[in-house]
Formats: sequence, C-alpha cells, structure tokens
Amino acid sequence: MYIHLDKSQLWKADIAKSVDFYNRWFLRFAPAAFKKERSSATASVLNLFRVTQNLRAFGWETLRDHPRTLMVLRMATCPPIARDRLIGLADAKTSLVHTLEDGKLPTRLNVDLLASELKKIAEVLSKLFDTDLLPWLDGKSKPSVSELERSATVIADRLCGSVADPIIRNAQEERQLQSVSKWLNARGYKKISAPSTGTALEEMPAGTYAFRMNVLVGKTQLVRIPVDIVIQPKKATAGSLPLLVEAKSAGDFTNTNKRRKEEAQKFQQLRARYGNKVKYVLFLCGYFDSGYLGYEAAEGIDWVWEHRIDDLAKLGL
Repeated sequence: MYIHLDKSQLWKADIAKSVDFYNRWFLRFAPAAFKKERSSATASVLNLFRVTQNLRAFGWETLRDHPRTLMVLRMATCPPIARDRLIGLADAKTSLVHTLEDGKLPTRLNVDLLASELKKIAEVLSKLFDTDLLPWLDGKSKPSVSELERSATVIADRLCGSVADPIIRNAQEERQLQSVSKWLNARGYKKISAPSTGTALEEMPAGTYAFRMNVLVGKTQLVRIPVDIVIQPKKATAGSLPLLVEAKSAGDFTNTNKRRKEEAQKFQQLRARYGNKVKYVLFLCGYFDSGYLGYEAAEGIDWVWEHRIDDLAKLGL
C-alpha cells in the first residue's frame, strides 16, 4: 500500500503545508543554530590569535602544526578568498588544501615538499591579511582585548556566512532525526547503535531503530552507502528487512530538483542487492514541489511528510 506516491491529488496541499512547516522552524530555530556555530567559530579564531601572537608570528609552520586553521585564515584576508581561489593564487595542490581543511596533513608528501607547498600558501595569505580588520599588523601597537574579540567575531561571521547553508541543513537534519526518534520511542521502540557494516540488515532485532547506518550494496563489488534511519518493525519476522528511511529537508525548490537523482540512485543500488522486498521511503520537510515528487514517484519511491509524521504507522510501525 502506497502512502503518497499514488495520490497526486493531495500533493499541492501537502507541499504548501510542508513549506509553512519548514518556514516556521527556520524563523524559530535557524538563528539559534547559526549563533551557536558562530560562537564556536569565534573561539577558533581567538585560538588562532593565541598560537600566532595575533597573526604576527604566522608562518607556514602554523599550517603544519594547526592545519584546520586554513579555513579561518582564508576569512581573515581582504577580500575573503574561496578555497579554489587560494589554490590558484598559491599554485598549491588541490588535494593538499582539502586535506588541511579536514584538519590533517597529507601522508604521501615528503617533509621538504610539504614545507615548500605550505610556504606558498602562507605567503599568499600574509600578503592578503585584512589590515583594516587586523590593524595591529600595520604597526607595533598591541591589540586590546576588545579589538581581538571584535576582529574574531567578524572573521567568524565571514566563516559561518560562507557555510551558512550546511549549518542550517545539518541543524534541520538533526531535528528531523529527533522527531522520528520521539515518535518511535513513544511507541515502544528502542534506539540502538548502528550495527557494523558486516552485519546483515535482516539480523536487526525487531522493535529497534538506528541512525546513520552504512548499508552494503552491490553484488560483485560491495559498496557502503549511508542510510539516515533504519527501523525494524515490532512485528517483523525472522529474516525480514528493516524499513530504510532517508531524511530530506530543503529551504528552496531549486536545490531539491538538483538532488532528486540521489535518492533514485540509492534506491536502485538497494534493489539490486535486496530485490523488490527492500522498503525505502523519504521523510520530507520543506520545499519539495510536484516536479520532485513526480520524479520520485516514477522511480517507485514513496514518502512521509514530517508535518504528517503519523503516516509512519502506515508502514507497519
């Protein structure tokens, strides 16, 4: 039995309700989520100031000893520079810059080559430091505490502004997972840690659920794909596959249509391994229009709206 896939006459009303649901959440909680990230980013900037004597002692060694600070340093320049722009200006290795911003050093570069690459990056950053924002770099005066905090806040704002969408998306995804958890807990389900990748889905105990599980797909060449929510119904019999749920949220209609093929590809991978018995649905909140829904319906993918979360019961939960 389908929930919404075959009921296109209901789509328009549910789209409007979903948009309203998302907008109410955004106005109430997005500012708080952004402020929390900005507070964390500000602390990172102040820490960078401490380890570099307020950037006066900044050099390639800073990047070697504190690689993750590169993301912060890009926001301390005038103008703030994107990652790819820095790679071009410094003629740096793309993989190196990505690895640094992940908080690591590359393992395959020898010490001398690494130092050479880091020196190129540090030289570009030093030339571009924003001296209006960091006025003490132009003279010998010592910055006051208030100056440091003010500069750190501005840099943190720049940093969070450059990644605002992921911040909001992560906060919304976490809220969606908590909504499902609350609904399941109220019905006697027990949350468990995601089983190891080698554990068969059919072995998941009845009446349990897990978040962010890596599921094996493929036949000859096995691949791990992440699934947001995996739920084994209470009435599941031995060998039954659990329900696989993908939490999706969107703050505009454009990005959903860009991403709609992702779910279809994942569903095809799951069906290739587990056959037609696989149960895969979307948990939607936000801006998903008829074009998106029609595409997913054509692929055989059903969905539950977050504003109608009780429809989960129709999936045998």
